[in-house]
Amino acid sequence: MGDVWAFGRDSGFVAGQELVGFDVESTDGVIGHVERLEDEPGKQHLVVDTGVWKFGRSVLIPAGAVTVVDGGERTVKVAASREEIKSAPRFTTDSETTDHGYLAEVGAYYVSLRG
Repeated sequence: MGDVWAFGRDSGFVAGQELVGFDVESTDGVIGHVERLEDEPGKQHLVVDTGVWKFGRSVLIPAGAVTVVDGGERTVKVAASREEIKSAPRFTTDSETTDHGYLAEVGAYYVSLRG
């Protein structure tokens, strides 16, 4: 993962690409689907609806955690397990997508998984 808030050059993401509705796969299975994509430079991230899990909630995943975007299969793969995503700082409201403190916490969490 390079910049945690940007899609990697090898991810397959194309600027302007619509990802809403794509399935999201962790390293150990499908976790849900893309509910929203923030494509603003320096803040790129996905909001993923995890309704397929019992705890069914939305999670915010920084674009840097995305390893593969497959337009043909309509899937997005991320470099984190279900448990790691579930343990990430909790996403509760859309206002958090502009809360610098929350974004810093999420970014630091995903950076810590790299290593």
